[in-house]
Amino acid sequence: MAGRVLIVDDDTRLSAMLADYLSANGYTVHTAPTATAGLADLHRHAPDIVILDIMLPDLDGFETCRRMRVVSDVPILMLTAKGEETDRIVGLELGADDYLPKPFNPRELLARLKAILRRRNGGAAISRVLRFGLLEIDPGSRSARIDGRECALTSYQFDLLVTLAENAGRTLSRERLMDAVKGAELDAFDRSIDVHVSRIRAAIETDPRHPKRIVTVRGAGYVFARFQDDER
Repeated sequence: MAGRVLIVDDDTRLSAMLADYLSANGYTVHTAPTATAGLADLHRHAPDIVILDIMLPDLDGFETCRRMRVVSDVPILMLTAKGEETDRIVGLELGADDYLPKPFNPRELLARLKAILRRRNGGAAISRVLRFGLLEIDPGSRSARIDGRECALTSYQFDLLVTLAENAGRTLSRERLMDAVKGAELDAFDRSIDVHVSRIRAAIETDPRHPKRIVTVRGAGYVFARFQDDER
């Protein structure tokens, strides 16, 4: 099997269609029509990835995402209303790894699932630990620590951090970062990179408002500082 997928969406017709499509592509699929059922199934079925709709009858997808993040680092792909930029930003800020606006092509959903799971599973093959002063990034265990303290990052954010750190001293454009992390040419929401970088800074910077590890290069992208204050 390609992996376990949990679909949390009250549109039972859409959920059934996606379940059939993903099952035909080798995935084990469980569906939940409410946030409450989805949170219970998160513990019951231990999915490899969650597809989470924003519009749910009990809790909205934002609160559901927040609660899932408290207990699990499972990748979350949020389904948003087409054109609702605010929904996408809020979802990413709460810990979602990616988003897909409705209506969507099931083939694109499958491509995004594969890219997310490839990032999650592929990281184990890398063993070299990256160290920058008090910051330690271990791609093998997919963990980042500041002075021994675990940094809270989603799977997507961790892969962004690794990409930046492995290219320390080089300015990487948003497009370059999206290509490196998504692993496929998909429609990209440019602001999503900015939101993820903001969350990474909150996790690894002493003062996220004045970052010294991940620096913005105006008009060009981001650069991970090769030398940092706590190295000196």
